[in-house]
This record gives sequence, structure tokens and C-alpha cells, in this order.
Amino acid sequence: MDVSEAVARRMSIRAFKPDPVPGAVVREILDAAKAAPSGGNLQPWRVYALAGEPLAEFKALIAGTPMQETEYEVYPANLWDPFRTRRYVCGEDLYASIGIGRDDKPGRFRQLANNTDLFGAPVALFFCLDRKLGYPQWADLGMFMQTVMLLAVEKGLDTCAQEYWARYAQTVAEFIDLPDDHMLFSGMALGYRDDSHPINNWRTRRDPLEVWCDLKGFD
Repeated sequence: MDVSEAVARRMSIRAFKPDPVPGAVVREILDAAKAAPSGGNLQPWRVYALAGEPLAEFKALIAGTPMQETEYEVYPANLWDPFRTRRYVCGEDLYASIGIGRDDKPGRFRQLANNTDLFGAPVALFFCLDRKLGYPQWADLGMFMQTVMLLAVEKGLDTCAQEYWARYAQTVAEFIDLPDDHMLFSGMALGYRDDSHPINNWRTRRDPLEVWCDLKGFD
């Protein structure tokens, strides 16, 4: 599989098979991802991986934990176009794929709550960084996460990045024993996709190149 194929296959999977992922494979993916770029080679990422009994304990804990105030805004307040429309269309397409109507708020909340089960994935990854680092290092962490996701595809696995876990940052930090000078940025579900589930059989829409790219000096 080449890089273009991995990019094309990668998507946010929201229904996983229960099949366990070998620890050696998880270790290999994370170790290879350390080649991701970072300004000044700061390598700002810190990663925690859960599987098996520790993951089961974590899920049981989260099941009885109310949402918490986030330490950062996942989306800006009063989102404006074109970003507002893109987010709206994404949500409508997702819920339509599993037959949840626009007015079915309980159904939408139930689907949102599936995040706490990592959509059935057998591996949870949590990506953290030092609180004193700045936005450029957040970007570096994002590139590291993207590298993890593409390497997972190469291994026949799939992922779903979950900023949803920012809603449980305190509980996650306590469970993984995160140092006080670090903060949780995002989680990620890792496992084998369930191709039979309709929620995995649609793709988010992408605007054409001309909408967001200005090319000058080319043929």
C-alpha cells in the first residue's frame, strides 16, 4: 500500500469489530510515528495506550462519569460559514447513514454517547502534551496523530480521532496518571473496521481544490 492509497482509505470509523489488536502492532505503529515532523524537533507528543482489562476498567469508570468542562474550545463559538455548513452537513450525513432523523434528539445523543465506548474499538490512544507548549506544538501533535492514522491503515487497521475526550479530560488524566504539567488533547479509537455497519459506508464531503487553493505560476 502506498501513501496515496492509505490517505484515500483513512476515514473516521465509528463501528469496530471486537477483535483484539496485538500489542506488538500497536507498539510498531507508535514507534514508527515518531518520525513525524515537529518544529525544532521538540517531539511534543506524549501517548497513553489502553487495551484489555485496563480499557474495560476505564470504560466502566467513564460510564458513570458526567461530562466535564473542556480545557479548550473544540470549535469556536458561533461558528461561521463555510465552516458551520461543513459541520452541519457532516452531522446530517452521519445520522442519515444510520436512520436517525433530524428531530430525533435522543437518537443523536445515543450515537454521540458511543464515543465513550470508543465505538467498540479494542484499543484507546490518548494524545497529550505539556501545558506550556504553544499552538505550533499543537499542530505538531496533530501531524503525529495523522502519521499514526496512516500507519494504522498500512497495518490493515482503522481509527477514529476523538476530541470528544476533551469532555472527560480530568477523568482521563487521573486514570492514566497524567502529570499535572501535561494536558489531554485528543483520544483515538484503534481497531478493525466493521464493514457491515452502515455508519462506515459513507464518506464526508470535500470541497474541490479551487475552493481553498490559489495556484500561481503553474502551467
